[in-house]
Amino acid sequence: MRVLLVEDDDMIGRSLQQALETNGWSVDWVRDGLLAQSALADGAYACVLLDLGLPRRDGLEVLRQARVRGDATPVLVLTARDGLDDRIAGLDLGADDYLLKPYEFRELLARMRAVIRRRDGSAHSVIGNAVVQLDLTTREVLVNGEASALSAREYALLHALLERPGAILSRDQLENRIYGWGEEVMSNAVDVLIHGMRKKLGADTIRNVRGLGWRIAAAPPAASPALAAAPQAATTASGDPA
Repeated sequence: MRVLLVEDDDMIGRSLQQALETNGWSVDWVRDGLLAQSALADGAYACVLLDLGLPRRDGLEVLRQARVRGDATPVLVLTARDGLDDRIAGLDLGADDYLLKPYEFRELLARMRAVIRRRDGSAHSVIGNAVVQLDLTTREVLVNGEASALSAREYALLHALLERPGAILSRDQLENRIYGWGEEVMSNAVDVLIHGMRKKLGADTIRNVRGLGWRIAAAPPAASPALAAAPQAATTASGDPA
């Protein structure tokens, strides 16, 4: 999945970008408030990691203007400002969560998953339908109760489709969700990913809507009794790129 990192400290930004990419995220990193506003206007992000003490435009102003525009992208504020007034201001302006520096990376990942779940209207870490389920905490994928291993980009694509089951997502929408700045995207990259995923998940799991894009059914036919009884073993999705 794609995340916008807004951090002006080079050392913090570089280490956080590397850690997130190692965990399967595609990261766009900007270092000031004006660039953050431009990126938010153009991008399609699963969430934003926002520092407050930014050059050119303060993080709280970036947040305020995003919410005024109607941008509902989850925002997790990461800052060294530990004053109560700052925390209240950030939350009142529309921040979804607030994490003080220094923090543990595992907690950051957990909070990112939590704000994304809330955006999707789910209190649980598992999303999906009667056939395919995705656990956002463990990155486990189950198809009719059986484990399937996906690459990092396959995982991101499946997540995008399962966030809005039944909705058609275009090629551009999917590319914006799984590829960051500077990444070379072949014209058939999405087709190649979906071809590989159909082999793993079943040919009918992801449907093509000619001329429009792809979708996963909101309520596919119930699994057969034999499949429904399959053991609930699980394998964690691979972090290797597709």
